Amino acid sequence: MPALALWTPEDGVLGALAPLGLALAAGTALVIDLDPLGPHYPGSASLADLVAEGPRKADLSPSRRGVAVLRNGGVSPAAAANVVAALLAGWERVVLRLPPRPAPGPGTLPVVPVRLLLPGGLFPSDTRPAVYQPIRLPARLPGPGVRLPLPREGTMSALLGGRRPAAGDRWIRAWRPVWEVPWGR
Repeated sequence: MPALALWTPEDGVLGALAPLGLALAAGTALVIDLDPLGPHYPGSASLADLVAEGPRKADLSPSRRGVAVLRNGGVSPAAAANVVAALLAGWERVVLRLPPRPAPGPGTLPVVPVRLLLPGGLFPSDTRPAVYQPIRLPARLPGPGVRLPLPREGTMSALLGGRRPAAGDRWIRAWRPVWEVPWGR
């Protein structure tokens, strides 16, 4: 039951796309949005629906290979805790999308900070490993972690449109090592 929580404090678009990239890199995974103000990912059900109605057996494990995305729907992480625990138990890989504020506190799941890689130290960083998304300006990694390539326009367009990017996409491939890093808890 590998599960990772992604926290993206600086950029809303990166915060919406990063969980999809990590899930697609796993092959089969569930993305659960824990941000009540999160993006309106496509799909017929939301986490709020599962909390209100209870999860069905089909919700608790993958029925086929691929990525499933569960948008939030306006429910707090605390109210969804039991449903999230049931989903974590049934899915082999789970990506939890955390809200950008406040910063996550200690918990039972590893938290992966996803940071914009900007020159000049505009945003504070620390010594914990992180995933870094560069922009078109050159910048050095401020600490340990995984450096992503710039995503292709087609990759961003596909993900924003609720579609899978082209097979072998380099931005998606670059997420694979994130599953292997010993992220702090």
